[in-house]
Amino acid sequence: MRDKAFGMLGLAQRAGAVKSGEFMTENTIKAGSARLVIVAGDSSANTKKHFTDMCDHRNIPIRFFSDMENLGHCIGREFRASLAVTDEGLAGKILSIIDQGKKDEVL
Repeated sequence: MRDKAFGMLGLAQRAGAVKSGEFMTENTIKAGSARLVIVAGDSSANTKKHFTDMCDHRNIPIRFFSDMENLGHCIGREFRASLAVTDEGLAGKILSIIDQGKKDEVL
């Protein structure tokens, strides 16, 4: 499932529907164009809380997924602690893949 999610994130990046890095993610959330926020699982507790609070306030889905190195690599960048997906359809698909992967881990 991780590979499928990474592939969809790469597709979203090529479509111009990903804003990455903490500054750009925050600005995208504030602008109201974020449809999904992904924060790397190895980000600091402060970063996780900051984005969780912002997303909860604006009713934007947020997921903690993978690590900074792999999150950046799948979109053709170096390390990334956070990213925002701006396309509704792509965000929904990525969200369902991540959530399905989490369900499979529990089973």
